[in-house]
Amino acid sequence: MVCTIQIEEKPVLNNPVLIEGLPGIGFVANIVALHLIQELKAKRFAKIFSAAFQDLAVTTEDGKPRSPINELYYCKGAGNTRDLIIWYGNTQALTTFGQYELCGRILDIAEDLGCRYLITLGGFKQEEVKEVPEVYCAASDPETLKEVLNLGTKIMVGNIFGIAGLLIGLGSLRGFKGFSLLVETVGTYPDANAARYALSTLSKFLNLDVDVSRLDLAAQQTTKILESFGWIKPTVEEKKREEQFRWFV
Repeated sequence: MVCTIQIEEKPVLNNPVLIEGLPGIGFVANIVALHLIQELKAKRFAKIFSAAFQDLAVTTEDGKPRSPINELYYCKGAGNTRDLIIWYGNTQALTTFGQYELCGRILDIAEDLGCRYLITLGGFKQEEVKEVPEVYCAASDPETLKEVLNLGTKIMVGNIFGIAGLLIGLGSLRGFKGFSLLVETVGTYPDANAARYALSTLSKFLNLDVDVSRLDLAAQQTTKILESFGWIKPTVEEKKREEQFRWFV
C-alpha cells in the first residue's frame, strides 16, 4: 500500500469547492474543517490511507485501533452557496513523495466530481500575535488574488510548506484556480482564535452562514485527537517535539 482510497459514495455535486483542513501550524485548518463538518452536517464519502502517514495506531478505551487517516466529506450548498468538498484528517504525509502523491490523488477525485476550485487553510507562525491577527493569502492567478485581497487579506511572501502550499501549486498546473489563507498564530497549540478569523474570511468569500459559537469545542476535540497521536505534548516537551517534527503550514 502506498496511497489507498476507499470510496464509500460518489456524490453528485454542482461545481464544488474543495476546502483543505489538515493539521499544520496552529492547527488552524484542522479546527475550521472539523467545525464545518459538524455545523454543515457534511457526509463522509471517502477514506484515505497512505504508507507515508505516521507508522502507528492508537487504541481507544474499547480496544479498537485508530489509524492515521484522511477523509473527504461533502455538503450540498443551500441558496446561493456552493457545494463543498472538505478534506479532513489527523495527519499529513511525512515524506515529500507521500505529500505529492496524496495531493495528486485528491486532485484526481476532485476533478472527477467536477471541482475546479481549491481553498487551503493554515497558520502563519509568529513570535507574538495581536488579538486581531492578520490574514495572509497566496493565489493561483492574478484574478483570484485580487478577489482574496478584497476580503481584507495581505499577500503572503515566503514559503508555504506542506499541503496548504503544495495543493494550490499542483492544482494550478492542472487548471484549478484557488487560494491559500494563512492566519497569524504562535503555532504551538490548537489556536481557536486564528481559526475564527480563517473561518470568517472563508465564510465571507463563500457566502457561508456558519455559527462560530462552538468553534472552541472543535478546537478542544482537535486537541484530544492530536494528543492521542502524539502531535501535541505537554508544555515541557514542546521544544523537544518541535525539533523532531517538521511543522507544516
